[in-house]
Amino acid sequence: MHRFVLHNEEIRDASDKLLAPGQVGLLSGWGVFSTIRVVDGVLFAFEHHWARMRKDAALLRVPLPPDPEPVRRKLLELVEANQAFDATLRVVVVRNTGGMWEGPGIGRASDLIALTSATKEWGIGVRLCYTPRARYAAGEFAGAKILSWAMNLSWLEAAQTRGFDETILLNERGEVAECTSANIFAAEGNRVWTPPLSSGCLPGVTRELLLHDIHVPGYFIEEKALAPADLERAAEVFITSTTRSLLPVLEIEAEIEGEIEGRAIPQSGAACAALRNAFAAYVDAYVKAHAVCFKEAPAARL
Repeated sequence: MHRFVLHNEEIRDASDKLLAPGQVGLLSGWGVFSTIRVVDGVLFAFEHHWARMRKDAALLRVPLPPDPEPVRRKLLELVEANQAFDATLRVVVVRNTGGMWEGPGIGRASDLIALTSATKEWGIGVRLCYTPRARYAAGEFAGAKILSWAMNLSWLEAAQTRGFDETILLNERGEVAECTSANIFAAEGNRVWTPPLSSGCLPGVTRELLLHDIHVPGYFIEEKALAPADLERAAEVFITSTTRSLLPVLEIEAEIEGEIEGRAIPQSGAACAALRNAFAAYVDAYVKAHAVCFKEAPAARL
């Protein structure tokens, strides 16, 4: 994490004591968040991230700032302060009130917190295993990106302990939903599928753009319920997220003749490559259209 953070309207040093135990959202994970890619000083797809946060905040009764534009400007101030022009940004809205553990004198209904970090290098691809019954697709909060993330982190750590990079979360019907922090796609020739939102998956921004905004001639991307067997016999499998873009799956855990083994997946399929190139072009065009000029070093202003 970088030196400075945004706490409501102020850029502060990350070592400052800004939070209180009586902020209910900190004790119970009552809040919403999003992870945004910063490219050449631009908050890529900010409007998509904010729209999802607004929807999830309404579902969870988390007070969100009514106007996203002042938030966007403050986030850009944080980017400038940290010189994080090509980085990863996390923005969080924590609910402060409600319940018996609400602290005295909190004052604000919610706090907006943001921080930046260097972008992680993910390598050429990932190895995946399965976590059964990890998503309850029929639940009211299925697909909401909420602050309570401990289960995802636990499942990810368990997968990594077994030598995998990520894990595929199955829902109560045994269908593929998503990974702990990525959506998943399978391809056969020019047809590409990803689980529908009814599977319990989160509506990732990269997933949304591939489904609705990015069009590659000759390729068809659709939602479709997928079983583990569909992934294991697919010609290509890849995952998507804000920080990963499109990342090929190299291997998936599979049961072969009663034994659990890794099933190799081609790592350089044509569909993934074509969509990844189109997505990169979309990012470049977005950044050019939303270019921000930073003229003053943060040290001169803070």
